[in-house]
Amino acid sequence: MPALPGLWFDIAWLLWLGYWGISALRVKPAVRVESSGSRWSRHMLLLILAVLLLGRHPWLDGTFFNRRFVPDQTWVAWLGFGFTLIGLGLACWARVVLGRNWSGIVQLKQDHELIVRGPYAFVRHPIYTGLLLAYFGTGLAIGEWRVLIGTAILATAFWRKLRLEERWLCELFGDQYRGYMRQVKALVPWVL
Repeated sequence: MPALPGLWFDIAWLLWLGYWGISALRVKPAVRVESSGSRWSRHMLLLILAVLLLGRHPWLDGTFFNRRFVPDQTWVAWLGFGFTLIGLGLACWARVVLGRNWSGIVQLKQDHELIVRGPYAFVRHPIYTGLLLAYFGTGLAIGEWRVLIGTAILATAFWRKLRLEERWLCELFGDQYRGYMRQVKALVPWVL
């Protein structure tokens, strides 16, 4: 990735991380929490692997993983930066709309509300959609196959996590949530 766009990626991700950490301080108390064993086996190891694939590792040099799938051009890096900003923006918008119901792990909150407005009117899990788009954008700028593989791994982690979330939400909200599932796709509007 050309140096100048790389710096902007770092700034964007650090600003997002700062916002995410600060906003996590004002959430409702949990009444049901996924066990750490379930969390690690279901999605955490996959998340960590996906993040690690964003970095350059010498032991992958000369392998398929570090081959480019797009040209090493500044315009490609800026295009990836655009995707990253849109994805992080979507995740933040969804986080704001979700408000105090948000959790980084699978939880049900005290007085949990079913949110179906804002980005939740288009996809049931817009934070995951946004983070997938942001990761893909960063990966596009890096331009190597390892990040496309990382995108697939991240999507798998989110899919596994959202399946548990949705089972719990169906238990809590019943037919109301099942109806929402029939009307709104999980990750990609009108597709998936």
